[in-house]
Amino acid sequence: MNYELFIALRYLKSKRKTGFISLITYISIAGVMIGVAALIIVLSVMNGFEKEVRSRFIGVDAHLHVRTFHDRGMENWPGIEKQISGHPEIQATSPYIFNKGLVKSREQTTGILVRGIDPESAVKVTEIGKNMVYGVLNVGPVESEGETTLPGVILGFNLADKLVVTLGDKITIASFANVAQFGQMPQMMQFRVTGYFQTGLFEIDDNFAYISIESAQRLFHMGDKVNGLEIRLDDYEKAEIVAKRITDQLGYPYRVVTWQDMNPNLFAWMKIEKWAAFVILSLIIMVAAFNIISTLIMMTMEKTKEIGILKSMGATTGSIRRIFTFEGLFVGVVGTILGNLVGYGLCWAQQSYKLFALPSDVYIISWLPVLMKWGDFFAISIAAVLITFLASVYPAAHAAKLDPVEALRYE
Repeated sequence: MNYELFIALRYLKSKRKTGFISLITYISIAGVMIGVAALIIVLSVMNGFEKEVRSRFIGVDAHLHVRTFHDRGMENWPGIEKQISGHPEIQATSPYIFNKGLVKSREQTTGILVRGIDPESAVKVTEIGKNMVYGVLNVGPVESEGETTLPGVILGFNLADKLVVTLGDKITIASFANVAQFGQMPQMMQFRVTGYFQTGLFEIDDNFAYISIESAQRLFHMGDKVNGLEIRLDDYEKAEIVAKRITDQLGYPYRVVTWQDMNPNLFAWMKIEKWAAFVILSLIIMVAAFNIISTLIMMTMEKTKEIGILKSMGATTGSIRRIFTFEGLFVGVVGTILGNLVGYGLCWAQQSYKLFALPSDVYIISWLPVLMKWGDFFAISIAAVLITFLASVYPAAHAAKLDPVEALRYE
């Protein structure tokens, strides 16, 4: 241990003429601790919400979509599916059709988003099977005693509630595709409700209906075409890399859309919100930094004689500066370590015991999600130590400028 650090620690431990300076030192450590803990907790909660929202959106949709420019549709989609199947990251693919429509029940009429799927492959790409809360995932022909056989339809839970329908009820879906002239009748088809799904995402549960690929092709006058292929990867983080490979492989007129491209505003806002919270909560550490400045300035005034003695014994200006810089850093490092421990402890308790619940009718989950990332711990710790270091620069420079003759004149 060099003597500057030794003296700095002695100054912090020594009994001072006034206990007020010691009290401010402890308050500074507590301020840094609270600021670091608050940052860790808030960023971990934001990470948890981001993970939940992302998993819900990705669960409803897919990691990648292969489409055509201007959404002209894909006729040779089995060949495209076979062509891209060689990528080792791809776990499953499924064709889909997506369009707008109008649905009518006995009670209500409303606009909806219709998705045509192949159930066998769709359950491997999305979580539609896991999201079923009532009935069965059957979009094929449904027989009913004494009634006409109709294709099945799966409705979002909120949509079914809005339409006031239950299992076995008939609904009519109208498509305005290819309705070019005023007065031309839209294509209409009847379906029988076979189940409800619930994702926890209001805009999905309130607007989506799933039908078979064959029904969607007939409803939207698509012939043998589909809108595109959904792709599930072994790791959604590889979406950008795999998308570029497939784009290079297929070329024009095909394009690949990632899960980030499908919800750009949502995920961009989450990132901005996280950095905004980081900056705002760093102000707590800034308050503690001002306490450090005032503590070191008062300590400099109290230790004027000691500084004079050290300088008269040969201590350099740099040594005096380092002594008081070490004192400020010590406050910052101790506060940062304690803040990390407090933040980790509270986040771990929430992860393990789910202490803070959320109303399930408002949020998509029933408890406050927490996801700790070591990168956040590292960034917060570096920021806290850097702020406290900068706070100690001016008082340390002020102490180093003291003239030993003036310091000892009246002693």
